[in-house]
Amino acid sequence: MNTALLFDLDGTLIDSLPGIGKALNLALADLGLPAHSDTSVRSFIGDGARMLVERALIAHRAPVDLTTAGVTAFQTHYASCWQDGSPMYAGIAELLKKLQATDLQLAVVSNKPHAFTSAIIETLFPAGTFAAYTGALEHLAIKPSAELAQLVADQLDIDPAECLFIGDSTIDIQTAKNAGMANLAVTWGYHDRQRLIDEQPDNLVDSVAQLAQYLGL
Repeated sequence: MNTALLFDLDGTLIDSLPGIGKALNLALADLGLPAHSDTSVRSFIGDGARMLVERALIAHRAPVDLTTAGVTAFQTHYASCWQDGSPMYAGIAELLKKLQATDLQLAVVSNKPHAFTSAIIETLFPAGTFAAYTGALEHLAIKPSAELAQLVADQLDIDPAECLFIGDSTIDIQTAKNAGMANLAVTWGYHDRQRLIDEQPDNLVDSVAQLAQYLGL
């Protein structure tokens, strides 16, 4: 029985593509490189800021030794860009409100740098929505490692086997499996449906309404 729900952030609770894309393209401009389309940026998201920038550079056949400078530039721009484009997906606010009326504990596990994860959660979501949350931390490996998910389970004082991990990417499915958690994939985010199916999630839903139904709301 699940007693806690661990949500991914980008592509699951919020559509962060506009803000990420703007900050990434500003960073690329700083490096003298052209912008990427939203479609391309979407395919880069999911493995943290460093992989985001590295993939953007590789797609331009630019030297990967620009990655560190690119990450610094991206994070500088994202600090002012994320508020321009990180809306909650339609229905998410209502879903979370209903979940708060249950006995389930809610949490967030993101590969986004922790400072940005914290700022977004504190700005977009009502206080107390999540019992715990974490973004990327220097001393822990990011998803698909189990370390961030395990950290949150520890903060909730709950057995990982009692957690359901909900996310939009193959990385989230892998994270849940590595952490010994059940998983549920959502198709409205950044990885397409077939890619998620190929990763063999425990369950898959195509809409927030289906997720609510699955959770018994």
